[in-house]
Amino acid sequence: MQLSRRELIGALAALPAVSSARAAAPSGYPARDYDRAIVIDGLGGLVDPYGKEGDPRFSARGWAELRQSGVSAIHCTVNEVGNEPDVADKTLRNLAALEEVIADNPDMFVRATRVADIRAAKAAGKVALYYGFQDTSLIGADLSRIELYHGLGVRIIQLTYNKRNLSGDGAIEPANAGISDLGRRTIEAIEAQKILLDLSHGGQRTVAEAIAHAKRPPIISHSGCRALNDNPRNIWDAEMKALANKGGVFGIYYMPFLVANSKPTREDLLRHFDHALQICGEDHIAIGTDGMISRTVIDDSARAAQRKFHEERTKKGIAAPGEGPDIFNIVADYDTHLRFRMLADDLSARGWPAARIEKLLGGNLVRLYTEVWGG
Repeated sequence: MQLSRRELIGALAALPAVSSARAAAPSGYPARDYDRAIVIDGLGGLVDPYGKEGDPRFSARGWAELRQSGVSAIHCTVNEVGNEPDVADKTLRNLAALEEVIADNPDMFVRATRVADIRAAKAAGKVALYYGFQDTSLIGADLSRIELYHGLGVRIIQLTYNKRNLSGDGAIEPANAGISDLGRRTIEAIEAQKILLDLSHGGQRTVAEAIAHAKRPPIISHSGCRALNDNPRNIWDAEMKALANKGGVFGIYYMPFLVANSKPTREDLLRHFDHALQICGEDHIAIGTDGMISRTVIDDSARAAQRKFHEERTKKGIAAPGEGPDIFNIVADYDTHLRFRMLADDLSARGWPAARIEKLLGGNLVRLYTEVWGG
C-alpha cells in the first residue's frame, strides 16, 4: 500500500511522547507579547499524537499541547501531489476528512476562509484551519475547477510540486523551463478567485516568471535560503527579493534542506531566518514548518515508516536531494510542541525586537492574507 506523507506523519505522531530537555517554555521573549500574538504555521499539519483509533474527538492531551504551542492558525495541505489520474478523487476525500475533524471538534477548531475567521478563532481560544493545494496537477487545463475548489474552502494554491506539470517546472525538474502559457492563465484564474498563489517547490525560472506575471502578492510558504545551502528546494536571493518587492512573504521551513548533511541544528535554522530578514526585510518573512506541532519520536517503527515513505517518493520521482530513508523532516533542537515559543525566545536573544518577531510569528501572513483574500 502506498504510504502518503499524511499517513507517515500520523504513524510518527501515534508513537509515545518522549520528554525533551528543552520542553520548558522559554523566557527571553515576553510571555504577554507571545500570548497576544497571532501565531501562524504557514504550512503545517494537524495530527493528534494521543488520539484513539476510531474516536472522532481530539484527545485532551493533544489539544493541551496545541494550546501550549500558542499556534492560532495552520495552513493544511489537502490535495494529493503528482500527475497520477486519481489525485482529484483523493483530494476530495482529504477535504471531507478534515471537514469531519472540524465538525467533530467545534470547540477546538474552525475552518478559516478569511482573516476574520483567524482573528475570531484566536479570540475564542480555538485554532483556525485553512486549506491549500501543493500542486495544480488536479486542475490541469480545466481552470473552472479553481472556482469549484474555492467554493470548497481552498484559499492557497501552489503552482508546481518538484516535477513538471502542465503549468510549469518544479524544483527538481532538470530542464528548468519555467512556466507555460497555461501556467500564466492558471495564475490569472487563481488571482481572479482571490486565492493566494504559492510558489514553493517551484523551479528557479518558474518562481521568477510567476512572480513577474502575478498581479497580486504571492507567497513562498515553505522553503529555505539557497545562498546558505544550494539545494533546489531552497530559493535564491534574487527570487526572494523579487517576491518581497511584489509584497509577498517568504516562509522558512523546519526541514532537512536547510543544510547539506540534511540534519539541521538550531543554529542552522536561525541562520536562515537571519538571511531571509536581510534579503526580504522584516515585513516579508514568516514560518512554514512543513511539519506537525507535536514531537517526532524516532524508534524502529518510525525508521521503518520513513524508509517506506522515501521509497514511495523515489518511485514517484518526487523525492528531492537531501531526502533519504533515514532522514527525518525535523530540526531536532526544535522538535517539541513549543517550537514557536522557543524560536521567539532565540530570535529575541539574537537582538530581534518584539515587533519584528510578532510580524514573523503571524503578523506578516495576516497582512498578506488580508490583501489577497480580504478581511
